[in-house]
Amino acid sequence: MGGIVELDLHGKTVYQAGVAIDAALRRAGKGTYRIRLIHGFHGGTALRDMIRGEYAGRVLRLETGIGPGVTDLVLREF
Repeated sequence: MGGIVELDLHGKTVYQAGVAIDAALRRAGKGTYRIRLIHGFHGGTALRDMIRGEYAGRVLRLETGIGPGVTDLVLREF
């Protein structure tokens, strides 16, 4: 994997999303500098809230500039 890895979390429960995110973090190689999580927001904010609560301290930073339904986990600077 390299660059930006996108992970679509639509239709997943909070638990399933956490498992998928943890797997993506484990697989992220040195060339991966961010994981883009597409979680949506029309169906509620449970996934977004889980991501912000669980992963804020585990990555360099979180970015939400793309839109309310996307959160980037920044692993390292490009």
